[in-house]
Amino acid sequence: MSYQDILFEAQDGVATITINRPQVMNAFRGQTCEELIHALNRAGWDKAIGVIVLTGAGDRAFCTGGDQSAHDGQYDGRGMIGLPVEELQGLIRDVPKPVIARVQGYAIGGGNVLATLCDLTIASEKAQFGQVGPKVGSVDPGFGTAYLARIVGEKKAREIWYLCRRYTAAEAERMGLVNVVVPHDQLDAEVARWCAEILERSPTAIAIAKRSFNADSENIRGIGGMGMQALSMYYDTEESKEGVRAFNEKRKPDFRKYQK
Repeated sequence: MSYQDILFEAQDGVATITINRPQVMNAFRGQTCEELIHALNRAGWDKAIGVIVLTGAGDRAFCTGGDQSAHDGQYDGRGMIGLPVEELQGLIRDVPKPVIARVQGYAIGGGNVLATLCDLTIASEKAQFGQVGPKVGSVDPGFGTAYLARIVGEKKAREIWYLCRRYTAAEAERMGLVNVVVPHDQLDAEVARWCAEILERSPTAIAIAKRSFNADSENIRGIGGMGMQALSMYYDTEESKEGVRAFNEKRKPDFRKYQK
């Protein structure tokens, strides 16, 4: 595959996959998801690779979720909602290598879910985390909700989704969403340090450990599948479309006038 939306680099046992859409805060469209799936498979089953780093281009954003300009009721790709997001999320869990989220800026919406799903998350002190679904007529069921609750607890997960606030890197670390926070200029060195330690460990032992961790929460994949079916129907409603319109028109949405 010839990549348009991402960058791929493999060096010294580390594969770095970068969402390269800084003009839209590294939001993903259908094409982006397809390329991420290809790159994760490419790195995940390469025995020369011991760890995968997922990040975003530039300093402003790790990823801000689905690209609203590619969202007209459904998104512009394949899958239940026009994005193969279930496949992408599942693949982060399925590849037998640790996936590290390198978060240098905003990890918002679907970007927050990607960071949540990665095995480890290393953040710059400038990073910010949060959800926006109920502000823009969307939600990320399954891993975005139930798995988030596994990490930060039910009360905090509900707060994150219901209020759609933003959280600093330090706050995210305290709630268990982030492993470590470092000064912005030390982020790459810290990621390299963690990668080097992982590369010294047994890859088979790590693969078994990862599958064991995943087995305990695998039922969430089924919850997500059911939720995506509901989400697809929700995207066809005027209530959801009002969120997209308001976002693109830079105004507050009026969801309640469309509520059935």
